[in-house]
Amino acid sequence: MHPITSVQTPPRIATEAFTDAAAAVARLEEIYERNTCFLRERFEAYANGGALATRVRATYPFVRIMTSSYARLDSRLSYGFVARPGVHETTVTRPDLFRAYLTEQIRLLIENHSVPVEIGESAEPIPVHFSYRRDVNIEAASSGNGKSMPDQPLRDVFDTPDLAAMDDAIANGTLQAPPGSPEPLALFRAARVDYSLHRLYHYTGSDPEHFQNFVIFTNYQFYVDAFAQLCHERIGSGEARFEAFVAPGNVITRNVRLGGGKIGVCPQRMPQMPAFHLVEPRCRGITLINIGTGPSNARTITDHVAVLRPHAWLMLGHCAGLRSTQKLGDYVLAHGYVREDHVLDQELPLWAPIPALAEMQVALEQAVSEVTGLGGFELKRVMRTGTVASVDNRNWEIGDPAIIRRLSQSRAVALDMESAAIAANGFRFRVPYGTLLCVSDKPLHGEIKLAAMASEFYRQRVGQHLEIGLKALEKLKSQASERLHSRKLRSFAEVAFQ
Repeated sequence: MHPITSVQTPPRIATEAFTDAAAAVARLEEIYERNTCFLRERFEAYANGGALATRVRATYPFVRIMTSSYARLDSRLSYGFVARPGVHETTVTRPDLFRAYLTEQIRLLIENHSVPVEIGESAEPIPVHFSYRRDVNIEAASSGNGKSMPDQPLRDVFDTPDLAAMDDAIANGTLQAPPGSPEPLALFRAARVDYSLHRLYHYTGSDPEHFQNFVIFTNYQFYVDAFAQLCHERIGSGEARFEAFVAPGNVITRNVRLGGGKIGVCPQRMPQMPAFHLVEPRCRGITLINIGTGPSNARTITDHVAVLRPHAWLMLGHCAGLRSTQKLGDYVLAHGYVREDHVLDQELPLWAPIPALAEMQVALEQAVSEVTGLGGFELKRVMRTGTVASVDNRNWEIGDPAIIRRLSQSRAVALDMESAAIAANGFRFRVPYGTLLCVSDKPLHGEIKLAAMASEFYRQRVGQHLEIGLKALEKLKSQASERLHSRKLRSFAEVAFQ
C-alpha cells in the first residue's frame, strides 16, 4: 500500500477579530462543530468499509490576544489579564460545554486590555477519537452498517491522541516554547482538555456536562449514601434552587418543581470513583466524588476534574489523630500538609509550600461552629487546626519508625492518604482547595479502628461532617469568584484564563 501524502481538510475559516465576547464564543462553536462533524463523517465512512485516498485532518479553534503594553484595568484580579505584552494564544475544545467560562474569560481580556481578541483555526489537529463526545468505537458502530473497517491503519488516515503533546508543562511551569511562539493563554490546550473529559466518564460514570463548580472529594461510601439521601429529599420537596440530581450512568432525577421523573439506567457495575451531582443553574451546584483509598486515586481524579475549572474543591474524609488530646469524632482543619505520598513529587517539588487559603479556612471554621453550636475557645473542644500528613502506606503505623519521627518533627496533628495530593493538585492547577477531616482512630495511642467501633463512629459523625462541608461550600458560593480565586495560587508569569 502506497503511503498517503495529501491531506483533506474542511475549507479554512478566516481569522477574525472580536470586541464582543459572546460573538467570539459563537465563532469558536461554529469552527469546532464544523470541524468535528467533518471528522465524524469521514470516520464513519472509513468504519463502514470505505478506504480513504487522502489523509483527513481538522484542527481546533484558537483564541488569541495581542497586546503592546503592561497596563491593565484592574490589578486586584488574579486572572483575566496577560502578564506581559506580546502574543498570547490557546486552543479550545467543547465551547458548548465551556460557553459561560469562555465568555467571562474573553470579556475580561477585552475589558482589561482594551484590544480585540482573534478567533480562528489553529494548527493543532483534533484527534479523531475526540471528535466524539464519548467513545469513538461505540458511537461510530451505532451508525454503521456492519461492514468491517478497511485494511488501512487508522493512524495512516486520521490524527490520533498524541500523549507526548498532552502534558501539563504549562501548569507545572516547565514549558519551554520555541522563540517567537505565542505565550500560553490557558493552563490546558484543547487536546489535554479533551483527554480529561473522556477520562471523567470512565472513572466517575458521569458525562462532564453534569459536573458542578463546587466539588467534594471523600473516601467513604457513607458520605455518598448521606449525600444521595439529602439530594433526593431536596429534589423531592421541590426546593427552588435545584434542577436535578445526577447519579452514575447519567441517571437524572428532575426536581418535582420542574415536572419530576427519572431518566437513565444505573450501570451494572459502579465506576472506580463514582460521582453524584446536585445540579443548580450555571453549574453552581455541588458534585461529590467517592475517590476511594490512596493518593494515586486522589491525584488521578483531580488531574481530570481540574480541566473543568471548578471554583473550589474540598476533601472530607477520615484520618488518624496523632495527638493524645484528640477524641474520636474530632475535626481537623488542615492549614499545612506533609507530602509523604510521593504522587506529585515530579510535577510539584516538595520544597513548594501548599499554603492555606483564607477564604476556604474561614468558610470551613464558620461552618463547623454553626453546625456544632460551638464558638471561640469552645470550638477547640471539637476541632483542631494544624498540619495534616498524607502517606502512601496504609499500614504506616507498623512500618519504618522513621515515619513516626518525621510526623513528630513536622508537628502534624493528623494523618491520611489523600488530602495532601488533593491540596497539592489544587495549588498546581490554581483551584481553591481545603481539607476538613474527622478523627476515626488514634493508632499511636492504642485506639485502633475495629469493626464495631468503626460502625458506631460512622453512624454518629458522617451526617454532621457532610452538613459542615455543604454549609462551607454554600458560604463560598456567596463570594464573588474573583475573590475566591486567590492570587496566592497564581505565579508572577501567569496565564490569563482562570
